[in-house]
Amino acid sequence: MELSKRLAAVAGLVSAGRTAADIGTDHGYIPIYLVESGICPKAFAMDVRKGPLERAREHITGHGLGNYIETRLSDGLSALTPGEADCMIAAGMGGNLIIRILEEGREALSQMEECILQPQSEITKVRAYLETNGYVSVREDMVYEDGKYYPMMKMQKASGAVKAYTEMEYRYGRLLLEQKHPVLKEFLEREVAGKEKILRDLAGRPGSRIREREEELRAELLLAQEAYAQVTEE
Repeated sequence: MELSKRLAAVAGLVSAGRTAADIGTDHGYIPIYLVESGICPKAFAMDVRKGPLERAREHITGHGLGNYIETRLSDGLSALTPGEADCMIAAGMGGNLIIRILEEGREALSQMEECILQPQSEITKVRAYLETNGYVSVREDMVYEDGKYYPMMKMQKASGAVKAYTEMEYRYGRLLLEQKHPVLKEFLEREVAGKEKILRDLAGRPGSRIREREEELRAELLLAQEAYAQVTEE
């Protein structure tokens, strides 16, 4: 199974030997890849929609993996019994939905060793939720594919106190910043240039709402500039 760059990066965060539950599996590509590659001995392909789950089942059968990957119709983790899986994957969905899945799936999560998350939006809110609930990021990655940037993370329950995140770390990722990740650097270059252009376009336009937006953009630009300076310093 050959994955897209985004899905390959997500699968690359899964620890070897885990039993993975892929939430919102769609075509079942990640579980198939994980089992075929020998990363996971077993996996669950789960989706709230019957159509995608049936497609996943067809792909799993076509790869001869019906004995190793089980499909389940499930809203989030609801159809998973605690202890059945020790790794959860939630990729390609909105951040608010990921937070709801984590919140409603606390019982199943209590028996898991890691969560692999790739929010399509609201990643700052996801990071804040995880920190508040005692999770720590142990690996992060970021890829660029088809004109979009995709940050992702491997989270585990913290064994002790976790250093509080800064606003910059919430927005851009503590480990990505520490790694001076090349894709984050590229993303920040575009962030800075894009916000500077919007500020130039707004300059001189009348209206209190315009002034408020300018103030918001200056704060966002300053944060992006500070993050860029961090990832480019020697």
